[in-house]
Amino acid sequence: MGTHRHRCEVAVLERTSTTARYARGVAAAVVAVATLVLAANAGPARASEPRPAEQAAQTRHQAGPPTAD
Repeated sequence: MGTHRHRCEVAVLERTSTTARYARGVAAAVVAVATLVLAANAGPARASEPRPAEQAAQTRHQAGPPTAD
């Protein structure tokens, strides 16, 4: 048998430089941080009117105590 080895070109990964690996890692970290910051700032929208419970409390307070007739 010969010393010739068959390589599958798909399975063989070429070595990348250290700089390229660090650059990809830093880029991935920046994307991850930006995603987390955007997700943290995307809270529920604020209502322009008070909540129903607050409206009910304000209505009772403005009407005054019930009177016995």
